[in-house]
Parts: sequence; C-alpha cells; structure tokens
Amino acid sequence: MTTLRIDDVAGRLWEVVVRRVDRPLFSIALAIVGVGFVTLFSAADQSVNRMVNQGVSLCVALVAMWVIANIPPQTLSRVALPLYAAGVVLLVGVALFGVVVNGSRRWLDLGVIRFQPSELMKIALPLMLAWYFQKREGRIAWFDFVVAALLIAVPAYLVKRQPDLGTGLLLTAAGFYVLFLAGLSWKVIVGLAAVAAAAGPTIWSHLHDYQRARILTFLDPSTDPLGAGYHTTQASIAIGSGGVVGKGWLNGTQAHLDFLPEKHTDFIFAVFGEEFGLIGNVLLVILYLVLLARAMLITSNASTMFARLTAGAVTLMLFTYAFVNMGMVSGILPVVGVPLPFVSYGGTAMVSLFIGIGILMSVQAHRKLVTT
Repeated sequence: MTTLRIDDVAGRLWEVVVRRVDRPLFSIALAIVGVGFVTLFSAADQSVNRMVNQGVSLCVALVAMWVIANIPPQTLSRVALPLYAAGVVLLVGVALFGVVVNGSRRWLDLGVIRFQPSELMKIALPLMLAWYFQKREGRIAWFDFVVAALLIAVPAYLVKRQPDLGTGLLLTAAGFYVLFLAGLSWKVIVGLAAVAAAAGPTIWSHLHDYQRARILTFLDPSTDPLGAGYHTTQASIAIGSGGVVGKGWLNGTQAHLDFLPEKHTDFIFAVFGEEFGLIGNVLLVILYLVLLARAMLITSNASTMFARLTAGAVTLMLFTYAFVNMGMVSGILPVVGVPLPFVSYGGTAMVSLFIGIGILMSVQAHRKLVTT
C-alpha cells in the first residue's frame, strides 16, 4: 500500500513537472545541446572546468525554461514593461560600471558571476513591443510604429556603444520582426531599406576601425589574411578540410593546433564542421529546421496577439542566430560575433535561449481550444 502511494505521488509530481513542457520542442532543443556538449569538449581542449560551467548554465537554463513555460502569456505581458525598463537600466549600468574585456564593455560583475544585460534585452524587447501592440490592437496606426521604433532604438544604441555591433543588429532584428508581424506595410519596409542604403556613408563613418576591417575583409579576406581576415580564412580552412565525413571527434587539426580563434564560442561551428564533415553539418541544419518548424507551428496556434507576436519574434530570432553564425563562419556574412544557438559556450546566452523556448512552451500550453 505504501509503495503504491509513493508511486502515485511520484507519478502526479512528474505530471506537474512535464505538463507544460512541449516534448517535441524540448527534445529537439536537447538534441542540439547534446551536439553542443560533444563539440565543446573538443573545442575547449577537453577542459573539464568549461564543461562543468556549461553544465551548470544548462541546469539554470532548464529551470528558467520550466518556470516561464508555466506562466501564462497574459501574465508575461504584465511584466513586459518593468522587464524592458530594467534591461535599459542595466545597459546604462554597463556603460557606467561595466567590465572591459578585449576592448568591449559588455558585462556587469555581480561578484559570483558576470552578467551580460544585452542577452536579457533580447527577450525583454520583443515582450515589450508585443505588449504595446496588444494594447493598441484594432487601432494600430503609423504613430504606433514610430513609438515602437524608438523602443528599439534605445537599447540598440546602448549595445552598439559597448561596442557590440552584432548584438545591436540582433536586437534591431528582433524588434523589426515584431513590427512586421504586427502589420508593418511592405511599402514602409522598402522605404526604410532605401533610407538605410542612402545612409550607408554616414553609418560607415560611425563604425569602429575593426568593424570596418571586418566588412572589407568579408568582401576579400585575402587582403589581410593574418589580420582582420584571419578568422574567416581559418574557419573556411577548417570546414573545407572536414570533407564529407570529417576528421573524427577530437581529431580536428585547425582547432587543436590553435589556428582557429574563438573556437569554443563564435567559431564552434567550424570545429564541428572539421570533425564531422558535410554529413554532420547537414544533420545539424536539419535539427535547426525541425526546431524552427515546431516553433512556427506553435506561433500559428497562438490565441492572442501578444502570444503570436512574442512567439513569432522568438522563432525568427532563433533562425537569425543560426543563420548569421553559420553564415559568418562559412564566409558568406561578415564576422559580427554571434553565438551558435545551444552549441556555443556561454551561460547568459544559454539561459536567454531557453527562456525563449519556455515562452514558446507557454504559448503552446496556454492556447485556447476552439470548439467547432
């Protein structure tokens, strides 16, 4: 009898734990995380400390995902404004008191850990915009898009000043996705693209020297193969030398002979491509596509405007992360310092990504069923 009661309690407790977890989405994300841990072990030169740190970050990320998944979207909408305000305050704090690493001021030292507020803003900004447009649902006018643009510009500018152009562009993209899903006209989009093209010389003059060098060497890496073009050149060599089946796990020469820079973070895809080859790359891309397909299905089933805009922005951000990272490592995009989702080493990024997964789970779990 006691055994039966214990089993019954354990069963009910397990149901409580997993009831809001979307199993297909979670399984695919964990599969990509598994690929990341295998690749990181090689990329980090079999460093136990980095593996433990990444494992701790994953545990924190999974707890955060579960908590968010159990919060209804309408409750998330209530914290959108204070979360956005806190994110802006933290970005200002970075500008005033942030820790400088490799010439960039991007982190706040909290004693126990270093925290990167720009990662928090990647979640806070879409929530804020989705909350604003839901408040204006049914009466959205051009002025609302102007207000939304200002909400995007403030954190994007603060992040760009760190300097972190890649994350600033990602924040801008996240905001633009919400504007697009909220009904921004194609005519306006084309007009903005034309304005951006016309403002190219002005934008160029405000870029840092290393950012200009990255763009120039993207167009022709051979102009500075040992300087600004070094990252792209070595990554291309690593991926190309992997061939079809790869050199085998732990056998990548570019990574283990230290030719490949930032091999455990931004350029971890090059390590994976060298060791697992074209076949491994294709399988990883398929995993990302399946993850995005599930996320798109959840977005299409969203029951409110806030849920739809938020889930859509998270989905498109996951796509942007993966596309930009693979593109810059492969040499088809400039190097902007974007991690590969669920694969690159980094605690703050891992937590923010799984919070995004938790938001998708919340939208799926709390959708309203329509009777016919």
